[in-house]
Amino acid sequence: MFELLSERIGDVFRKLGGKGRITEKDVDEALRQVRLALLEADVNLKVVKEFTAKVRERSLASEVLQSLTPAQHIIKIVNEELVAILGGKQSWLVPAGHPPSRLMLVGLQGGGKTTTAAKLALHLRRSGQAPLLVAADTRRPAAIEQLVTLGKQLAIPVHAPSHTVPPATICAEAVKRAKELAANWLVVDTQGRLHIDEAMMSEMVDVKKALQPSEVLLVVDAMTGQEAVRVAEEFNARVGLTGLILTKMDGDARGGAALSIKSVTGVPIKFIGTGEKVDALEPFYPDRLASRILGMGDMLTLIEKAEKVVDQQKAREMEKKIRKATFNLEDFADQLQQVKKMGPLSSLVEMIPGLSSVARRLPEGMDESQVKMIEGIIFSMTPQERQHPEIIDGSRRRRIARGSGTSPQDINQLLNQFRQAQKLMKQLDSGKARGLLSRLK
Repeated sequence: MFELLSERIGDVFRKLGGKGRITEKDVDEALRQVRLALLEADVNLKVVKEFTAKVRERSLASEVLQSLTPAQHIIKIVNEELVAILGGKQSWLVPAGHPPSRLMLVGLQGGGKTTTAAKLALHLRRSGQAPLLVAADTRRPAAIEQLVTLGKQLAIPVHAPSHTVPPATICAEAVKRAKELAANWLVVDTQGRLHIDEAMMSEMVDVKKALQPSEVLLVVDAMTGQEAVRVAEEFNARVGLTGLILTKMDGDARGGAALSIKSVTGVPIKFIGTGEKVDALEPFYPDRLASRILGMGDMLTLIEKAEKVVDQQKAREMEKKIRKATFNLEDFADQLQQVKKMGPLSSLVEMIPGLSSVARRLPEGMDESQVKMIEGIIFSMTPQERQHPEIIDGSRRRRIARGSGTSPQDINQLLNQFRQAQKLMKQLDSGKARGLLSRLK
């Protein structure tokens, strides 16, 4: 979502970094470019003005301009001010004093509210909680059926009405059922509209009175830009919000909503939706997003993604194989499967410091097609060939190519890459490498 903004800001600071000495004029020109980049990204004008004014004031301090690395100081200031407008620190869900805690999701139709309810319930369960999904959207056709289906897929209980009753009644019944199931969180999917109207807001107020939630989260489409900010203001004024969930943060829109919404509404972003899969919901960390916008990567999120998908037992077995130099193509295919679970290659590369520009140059869909081709080649080999790729000669290459729909040249390329990977692993496990690593600790 922030590709263009990140690229524009990166260009500004590369030019600034090329100057030995920075003047007030240089700072003003850099901030003019940053201001234009933020406005093009659909960031609220008032937020842009306040942000650039603070950065300018801090950047013109004598200790910054007279330092040996003024450009780095200014980047640090920009990063800190970005974190500030994004909310400063992570905002957690607040449980009720007595279980079950009640979490009410509100928003317009089309923002992904029902899907987000299921994602949020999954997040709670993975955090050690016992959630109960509540289908209280009686207006949208098939909303209840959709939530029930998602609940079955995730093995999370869903309270759904057996006949037509008001949403407030559904919520009251759900509280009783939560106590029966020993569920400590209710995640309530409420009614939406295509547009904000008086009837909708009255219903939300009634449901809130009946439910008495500790959390009221607005689910809003980040790709709608400043319209998302306006919707958040309206809901906060009428219903009273405790947090926001921005969906479709994996889209290609300009991203201004994420950079404006906290400053304008005062309501913190608590989660972001990063894809269509049921596990594509992440807690929102202002410092991590600011770091990614500035091209500094996000290693913490990358590590957390890896921890979710990596089988620890398999990881230990793989380490032994690497140490004994018995890593083969079957192991290589297994590693590809685990990497695929972490998400698109471009989004993973973007999280590695210094490689955000590489991620932007990756052709769309390249990662998926490349991985499928490699898997096709490996699965067209016999078990013996996977375990001992050195036996693959010309005739075997032609047979594998026919089976995988590729060419012998593709087979050669994969085998060469695999040999390079084996060589690198041996070097990393050598005594010399271990000695170097011990000195770096």
